[in-house]
Amino acid sequence: MKIGMIGCGVISQQYLKSFDQLPDVELVAVADLDPARAAAAAEGREGVRALTVDELIADSEVDTVLNLTIPAAHADVDLRAIAAGKNVYSEKPFAVTTEEGAEVLVAAQAAGVLVGSAPDTVLGTGTQTARTAIDDGVIGIPTAATAIMVCPGHERWHPQPDFYYVPGGGPLLDMGPYYIHALVTLLGPVSSVIGAASRPHAERTIGSGPRAGEKIPVSTDTHVTGVLVHESGVLSTLVMSFDAVATSAHPIEVHGTEGTLAVPDPNHFSGEVSVRRLGGEGWEALPVSGGYEDSGRGVGLQDMAVRGPELRASGELGQHVLEVMNAVLESAHGGTRIEIASSVARPEAVPLTANDAAAAAL
Repeated sequence: MKIGMIGCGVISQQYLKSFDQLPDVELVAVADLDPARAAAAAEGREGVRALTVDELIADSEVDTVLNLTIPAAHADVDLRAIAAGKNVYSEKPFAVTTEEGAEVLVAAQAAGVLVGSAPDTVLGTGTQTARTAIDDGVIGIPTAATAIMVCPGHERWHPQPDFYYVPGGGPLLDMGPYYIHALVTLLGPVSSVIGAASRPHAERTIGSGPRAGEKIPVSTDTHVTGVLVHESGVLSTLVMSFDAVATSAHPIEVHGTEGTLAVPDPNHFSGEVSVRRLGGEGWEALPVSGGYEDSGRGVGLQDMAVRGPELRASGELGQHVLEVMNAVLESAHGGTRIEIASSVARPEAVPLTANDAAAAAL
């Protein structure tokens, strides 16, 4: 699969590190609104051309567009690429509004192209080992889960943090996809939500880079909590915040009739999974039993290249998670429980796969 990457910002560096490890994926072109950034991304990469966005979308060599633009541009870039007959794989969130995301899926179906969506971190050994434990009945019947991410805000480290504080950003749409994709992978799709949210600061101060000290306005909620009711009946409690310092809680915990499972940070591909068994003493680390070892961002593209319509990091999953997140915000502002219109198949588990054999096992 020949990839044209649009958007050469901070996250692109992680994808660029992975391309050489993806045997069925080849980067052939890059583009950015800033030509200098595109040129820097292409430098030293044989066969990779720096193009304008229009040139890349029209380029006949590119069959799949990797969309690493800001969230507000995700749907527009995807639709332009689909109209040109390209597959698309978008960074999270899948779009800003649920309606935009649905439009992308309808357009892709009509055009007969594939749509993928980050995050693909859930394909790594951390989440997949937890998935294996749940499927094997290690904690009995799952009954509840918690997913918690708190930090004081990305403006402390990101030199251009504006998009984190407008609609499409905030802790829920920025970090929520990692946690909710993991929850759906572990426990299945969500049927309804109840949410609450706050926005205690009207502005933020950039902490690094050439704009350090500059204040930026906040126009989205920066502390969001919600209850996700899964179709299975499991209740997941979600806390996403840019207004706290730290937490001692595991990033995700899944509680069952026979034990509690501690799941590592879903923003990463690996990490220790541990279980506290009913009647046991203390936490017990579980051996790695699923997922792609030593994988990085872009393994979802490899999955798309080999599995085609059966890709695990699918646009349908991205759209379901987007609808869930926007429903949490709608519930928070309206004070009512919101039913989720979409559903999605729980993605197929990933068997434990060595990095150099990923293509064969995907």
